[in-house]
Amino acid sequence: MKTIIIIPTYNEIDNVRPLLQEIFLYAPDTDVLIVDDNSPDGTGQLADEIHEEDPRVHVMHRTEKAGLGKAYIAGFKYAIEHGYDAAFEMDADFSHDPRYLPDFLKAIEHADLVIGSRYIPGGDTPDWSPLRRFISGGGNIYARFLLGIPVHDCTAGYRCYRRDVLERIDLDSVQSQGYAFQIEMAYRARILGFTIVETPIVFLDRRVGKSKMSRQIVIEGITYVLHARFSKKPVVRTAIEEQDSVYNEVDEEASVVGSPPVVQK
Repeated sequence: MKTIIIIPTYNEIDNVRPLLQEIFLYAPDTDVLIVDDNSPDGTGQLADEIHEEDPRVHVMHRTEKAGLGKAYIAGFKYAIEHGYDAAFEMDADFSHDPRYLPDFLKAIEHADLVIGSRYIPGGDTPDWSPLRRFISGGGNIYARFLLGIPVHDCTAGYRCYRRDVLERIDLDSVQSQGYAFQIEMAYRARILGFTIVETPIVFLDRRVGKSKMSRQIVIEGITYVLHARFSKKPVVRTAIEEQDSVYNEVDEEASVVGSPPVVQK
């Protein structure tokens, strides 16, 4: 399969190069798209330099810090436009260990969405405090119960989507960020009838830099679940809308290094 790993970055200059080295150690045939939100520490410029050294690395520059969800949406559109069969989500801080990439690549051959799960046998969060485990575990039980998502780790951000899933989800209507973004994407995939499987991962805290997690992100996840559960508005497109939809553009504020010019339609 032709695969691409989408990595949003903001002030990750110390992580980018060693992370890419490990990614290509375990998945040498994949491409990587760095989606940088104008990092003041020079992350985007470093990514451009790496692209000059390795054509497997592509770089998308966005003009401002617009949130994790929008960064992934821009990356998904890029993946669709450039004919990738599957697209990964992956953090830049080594909390998503590249050594699990072969497991994902094997699982995606027989599934539509593969989620790296901390809450199935073999998964773990060894660096977390009891309070953090309670909040995350309780949040997953809450989302799974109210929305009927058949996975143990709805909020996990280490995952791989087949192209078909991304093409059928109305990406432009996805507004969530953080935990809520991951829940919403899994929920939409379930509603559309796609096969979701989990593969175990051990989730470690970031090696370098500061966490981007905030109370607002947690609250958004809680409120999204309630809205999705009780809203009468459809969360997926109709068949006619799917047929008429064409994903041939990336974020309007983005420029891409390592690809031909994007024609806006």
